[in-house]
Amino acid sequence: MAETLEKHISRYFKGNERLPKQKLVGSIKKDFPDWSDNTINMYLSKLKKEGVINAPSRGIYEMDSNIPFQPNISNNLKRVFNKVKREFPYINFSIWDTVWLNDFMRHQPFKHYVVIEVEKDASESVFTFLTEINKNVFFNPDEEIFDRYIHNQDEVLIVKNMVSESPLIEKDKINIPALEKLLVDMLIDTALFSAQQNEKEFIMRSVMQKYTLNELKMRRYAVRRNREEEIDKLINISLAK
Repeated sequence: MAETLEKHISRYFKGNERLPKQKLVGSIKKDFPDWSDNTINMYLSKLKKEGVINAPSRGIYEMDSNIPFQPNISNNLKRVFNKVKREFPYINFSIWDTVWLNDFMRHQPFKHYVVIEVEKDASESVFTFLTEINKNVFFNPDEEIFDRYIHNQDEVLIVKNMVSESPLIEKDKINIPALEKLLVDMLIDTALFSAQQNEKEFIMRSVMQKYTLNELKMRRYAVRRNREEEIDKLINISLAK
């Protein structure tokens, strides 16, 4: 019977990217009036597990676009990641490039930075290691350091402390931050994300049009960083436009 529902499900979303659960259940009951709420919930849960639909936030459903965040991982990123991995095989860290956000922006920044986020206990050791094999390496730079030194340099490598339980994904055997994490961090680290500050709403809207965001994951991380209210506001503004 779940297969029967799957044949109809896309029709319920026609003209709507997302539907409240109440509206979706109402549409299902028109086609299947004998189904109880428990039966419908069971089938919706099954379709969710199969990747047919997605629940980005509580009480909201959408057709799962199945388009994962797959940024281009340059040879330079792979090289740096593998060097750190060989030297520190047991630590937790990720790597990314600020250029990844350019696809979601109207105005393209002139500069981009490679960022390595490392568990706090090992971050200084990684920084020291990288300064021996790279130039222009900075550790947890603040706004003053950005203004004085980083903005005037090319091929900058930034080492930062990783927030515990940061949402990460793996691509090409490289650990990178989940897109949900970058969007929350964009609200906090205004020095690192200075080029994005005037385009936050546009970036969020562009992301939501292209990818399926896990809003629950994003909100959990936002709670850890005390930015839940701000991320909710940014989501709501982006959906309204």
